[in-house]
Amino acid sequence: MRVLPVCRMTAFLAFLGLASLLAGPARAADPDPQTLLRAVVRIDVTVPPDSQSARTLGTEREGTGVVIDSNGLIVTIGYTIMEAATLQVTAADGKRYPAELVAYDHVSGFGLLRAGFGFSAPPVRMGDSGSVKTGDMLLALSRGGAQPVMPVLVASKREFAGYWEYLLDDAIFTTPPLRAFNGAALVDSNGRLLGIGSLIVGEAAPGRALPGNMFVPVNALKDVLGDLLAYGRRQEDARPWLGVNVREEQGGLLVERVTPRGPAEAAGLRPGDQIVGVGGQRFKGLADFYRKLWGLGAAGVTVPLEVMRGTRIEPVTVTSGDRYRFLKLNPTF
Repeated sequence: MRVLPVCRMTAFLAFLGLASLLAGPARAADPDPQTLLRAVVRIDVTVPPDSQSARTLGTEREGTGVVIDSNGLIVTIGYTIMEAATLQVTAADGKRYPAELVAYDHVSGFGLLRAGFGFSAPPVRMGDSGSVKTGDMLLALSRGGAQPVMPVLVASKREFAGYWEYLLDDAIFTTPPLRAFNGAALVDSNGRLLGIGSLIVGEAAPGRALPGNMFVPVNALKDVLGDLLAYGRRQEDARPWLGVNVREEQGGLLVERVTPRGPAEAAGLRPGDQIVGVGGQRFKGLADFYRKLWGLGAAGVTVPLEVMRGTRIEPVTVTSGDRYRFLKLNPTF
């Protein structure tokens, strides 16, 4: 697979009604690109310097958001607005509006905010991300960078395990890469929202050096949207959280970073440790480790780890925590 050549990009733009000179008059069913872009906003965020995420994500952030209802509700990738002290959205016409944090969902990775009084934009309807297939041609919309509209190809759909205790069963990977990816909208030929941009990746297709992006599928939002709107978080037992960043190495997980004042630090886990067992079980890769960890119970459960230090395996017992209790979250409704 390779990056789309110019001729295929042009053909795709015509298919979507974005290159009217080539495609002729758009059919009634075709999405209006200008209407779609009116639903795409820029988000600017400031975060307190003493917040947990400021250490890794900074205190000033920007990204893209997508309007999904007629009252200014906007979905974005959660890390952009996590622990926000102030939020501002810039509409398609350049006008700026204050916004309020509505919810952050660590499990899916989504964040919700609502634009303030006077904001108006036609919402984008959510589609069925489960119907997306490898080889589909879609459209990425962003409020960052020089290219707000870009045709993309679905390079793969697969499991994604993030080093920050995060797992998606069915992430969407596209190519070519969109540089202003965080919070970008992935839409189909009917203008339906299918995913929200999260990462830039080097292997959009498994085992191939094909740069692209990872999008979080919108189906992961649908089942918990009611909870997020009503309570600011999903209403189910929180998963046990350790507070470590890890990467796979030689059959184990190498601890690269330990969250200050987090559960793992309190238990004595430190960078350079290699986790080789959890709950008395071995695991096969990062995703399997997470499933075994979360299978031990809800947040607060004791997590027995086996840790390789030098040539010795030592037990380290972590009293897991609730991720939300370590964040400065103050949703408003």
